[in-house]
Amino acid sequence: MSQDSNLATRVIASAMSLPIVKVNRDDWLYTQLNKHCPLEQAAQAVAYRPAQAGVPIEVIDKIADAVIRRHVGIASSASFATGLPGGWAMAATIPVDLAQFYGVALSLTQKLAYLYGWPDLTNEEGHFDEDTETRIILFLGIMLGAAHASQATTYLSQQIAKESLRRIPKYAMTKHGTYNIAKRVLAWVGFRLTKQGLARGVAKSVPIVGGVASGGITAVGMSTMAGNLKRYLRGLELAQPGTYPESETTEGEGVTIV
Repeated sequence: MSQDSNLATRVIASAMSLPIVKVNRDDWLYTQLNKHCPLEQAAQAVAYRPAQAGVPIEVIDKIADAVIRRHVGIASSASFATGLPGGWAMAATIPVDLAQFYGVALSLTQKLAYLYGWPDLTNEEGHFDEDTETRIILFLGIMLGAAHASQATTYLSQQIAKESLRRIPKYAMTKHGTYNIAKRVLAWVGFRLTKQGLARGVAKSVPIVGGVASGGITAVGMSTMAGNLKRYLRGLELAQPGTYPESETTEGEGVTIV
């Protein structure tokens, strides 16, 4: 494994271990949508996908923008705290800062994916596993502008839309060579992490200004990455209106999968 891939693997593993990262798709999506939609429509959005349940794209965009603003604020505040003089030693804060940044990014990634029609990214027990990590790597690649990531993820999304899947099965990942592409994306993510880490290190080396500069770099970086992912997800078939599959039904406000 290359040095860049190694760094990316370590940062992603550290980020995924943070308590803020894991998002319960059904609970989170229902909580967000029932503020803007009838309860029955919110339940249907959870059972299928928001666009399929008739939630207007303007509503989805509004929620997505609010989520992005919230996460940009969380990320920049955390970065500012680690950049203040008298905090952790610089050699330690750079990897901690990266882990915090990508922890927030991974949480944001899941929420945007669920708003724009993706099924649960975790496994059947609701945990992160190797497949989850592969999907996360692809989404991070899209955030950072890796072309291979968007190509692989588009193929995967088309398979999901076609079969109305509740979770992404392993065969779909294998069919499109997702694992092999993810390895290439991982190296790209690692390369970007190296550049990002150096930029943060320079910002933190300036007394007093270090926290402000680091927070500014974080805010711009998170906003740019979130914008890239939102635009990409919004353009996929999963974000477009569709009909309910005949094999699934909703009952009242609850959801029954036949």
